[in-house]
Amino acid sequence: MTEEPLGRRLDPFDPQPPDWARVRADEVVRQVFAFEPGSAGLGLPGGWGRRRPTTPPVLRFSDRYIVGVLDLRAVEFLHLLEFVRCRFEEPPDLRQAKIAGCEFDTCWLPGIEGRNLYSDNDLRLVGGTRVEGKVDLTDAEVSGSLDLTRARLTNVGGYALHADRLQLAGALLAANLEVRGQMRIPGLRTGGNINLAGALLDSPEGYALDGNGLHVGGNLQCIPTSERRFQSTGRLYLPSAKIDSDFSLRGALLRPAAEDYNDGGNQRFFDPRATLIADRMQVSGNVDLDKDLVSTGTLRIVNAHIGGSLRLSGATIDLSDGTEPFEERTGATLPGPYEHRALHLDGTEVGGGIDARDTRIAGQVRLVDVSAHGSVVLDGSVLSNRNGDVVEGRRFTTGGNLDARGVVVFGSILLPEASIGANFDLRFSRLVNPGRYRRDQSRKPSVDLRVAQIGRDLVCARGERQAFSAQGEIRIRRAEIGRQTNFQGAELGSRLSETAINAYGLITQELRVDVASPPRGQVNLRHARCATLADNDKFWDATGHISLHDFRYDALAEPIELDDDEQVAHRLKLLRNAMGDIYRPGPYDQLAAMLRNSGNEEHAATVLIDKQRWRYSALADGYRILGFPVRLWSWLQRSMVGYGYRPMRALLWLVALLVGGSVWFSLQPRPVEANADDHLVWNPLLYTLDQLVPIVDFGHKNRWHFEGASQWITAGLVAAGWILATTVAAGITRMLRRSST
Repeated sequence: MTEEPLGRRLDPFDPQPPDWARVRADEVVRQVFAFEPGSAGLGLPGGWGRRRPTTPPVLRFSDRYIVGVLDLRAVEFLHLLEFVRCRFEEPPDLRQAKIAGCEFDTCWLPGIEGRNLYSDNDLRLVGGTRVEGKVDLTDAEVSGSLDLTRARLTNVGGYALHADRLQLAGALLAANLEVRGQMRIPGLRTGGNINLAGALLDSPEGYALDGNGLHVGGNLQCIPTSERRFQSTGRLYLPSAKIDSDFSLRGALLRPAAEDYNDGGNQRFFDPRATLIADRMQVSGNVDLDKDLVSTGTLRIVNAHIGGSLRLSGATIDLSDGTEPFEERTGATLPGPYEHRALHLDGTEVGGGIDARDTRIAGQVRLVDVSAHGSVVLDGSVLSNRNGDVVEGRRFTTGGNLDARGVVVFGSILLPEASIGANFDLRFSRLVNPGRYRRDQSRKPSVDLRVAQIGRDLVCARGERQAFSAQGEIRIRRAEIGRQTNFQGAELGSRLSETAINAYGLITQELRVDVASPPRGQVNLRHARCATLADNDKFWDATGHISLHDFRYDALAEPIELDDDEQVAHRLKLLRNAMGDIYRPGPYDQLAAMLRNSGNEEHAATVLIDKQRWRYSALADGYRILGFPVRLWSWLQRSMVGYGYRPMRALLWLVALLVGGSVWFSLQPRPVEANADDHLVWNPLLYTLDQLVPIVDFGHKNRWHFEGASQWITAGLVAAGWILATTVAAGITRMLRRSST
């Protein structure tokens, strides 16, 4: 052996180490067996075995190139082993060994064989130690921690760290670790944290981290350090993992594997381009995927349980390969819909809330059967899956609010059968490019809330910055909204969809539809129910008209005053325009019932008269040949008795006919008595009254005989009397019935 130069240190990363540093591995093994903690040293060059004042004693080797296999297999060594600036020709063999602890500080190794290793203290690869081969710690047990801080493990295409069922009483410390190859730790058990802060995991062939079924006694931290962010290329595979505190990927950069994953199962519900797979994960604390996290593959956390909150604020999940602009552009071919999902959370239960403010997501977000006990916040986010479903959330449940204020959505939000404990707030959001159905390529709704239950308000209204707008249908069929459904200042519909609002069967306390512009498309309010209706003229001017069959509302937000006849006439005009000049009796009956319930009987009668006018007009249009007689009969009914809703008008007609008939007959010669034996006194007034009033006989009916025009006038008085008297009786009966109910 060449004499070691004074003060020189070995560069363990030099592939051509100097001769003075060479030592045979069996010499090192001999020193291990010959080590006496009480000796001053072993007299080897370089100060081998110099004892440090520490407990337990440390056997230290430094600045050596160890040639051959360091064979410590099944050795029981009760002291600490320390290698500093050493280079190994062959992987050390520590299989089945029982040691007090071992440290490799600034070393280079072609691998480590440590299956079934037992260490009473820490096992450390620190100081920038490099391993170009496999570190095998399968079934090892470390009563301290495994420290990989700043280590570099390289085994491209294979396992860089193979530690199945590794048990650590302490933590896995791997800040700024670099792994090129797979980091395999399924079944790992730690008493403390797994700290991968600033780590770089590079395995584009498949799994960057395989932690199937691992159990972390503290936090799993994949967060940035002052030097760099956590980065992963390949899949982070953590199904059935259990984490007793928080799981954090805050600020991480995640890239998928080069080849899509195929599990051989149902590909419809699998995610072949996933960067994170955490099915059935159990996290007692929070899951942090926020603060500038970037993922270019799917984040998949399916059927998991999260005890705290799921945080996604400020994250970017982009499956567009960088082509998604996250903004509206005209005259350009934009990407979408995307083939793969961006965020897949089906069946996951979140004990707290979901905070996804200011996120950027390109791809679908699946929330089927997801339950969040707290609120879900998406304020300021951009969600893009143009011409597809950007959110698929059947049976989604949140105990608080679902806030999506100022959100830009390219695609459809589908939340049928959702249950939202408080508000669903889409204030000043913009929803464009709704999805398409596969069967006929027709447009899906922008928002689908069929059979949803919302505890308080659905807000699709103008905010401080801009109006709420949706190019596709707002579908709230058979939804139940506890307090207010609000479209104040909204811009609804476009040429992309035939329907602007579909509220068939909606139940809500207040329906506010005072929109900013006429809805572009049909508005369906059939079978809807609300206590209060707040509207404006623009709403009733919907381009596709409004379906109002069995739509019921108890009052208007701005009631019609008793003397405001112009407002009633204006409402009737709006109503007819909304129905497209097609006669429908129900909306008139509803308006009249609402007015009557508010004590406005006269205006209610006005509405019902207008209803009958359009009824007869529709009949006339249908009969064609008999159209003129129908219209004439309608005019007579309207002018004489107001279709029976103006009975006092009939009484006035009776008085007028009585006066006119009396004058006529008084000017005529005395008529001939029908019976010569009768000796009556001629009285024109009583004669006219006898003709007009049916049933009652005043002694002149059928007692006098006229010729000429007076005969026809008599017949006309009889007919008019029957019609008018019947109308008066019906009107009085209707009034009595209303007063008794």
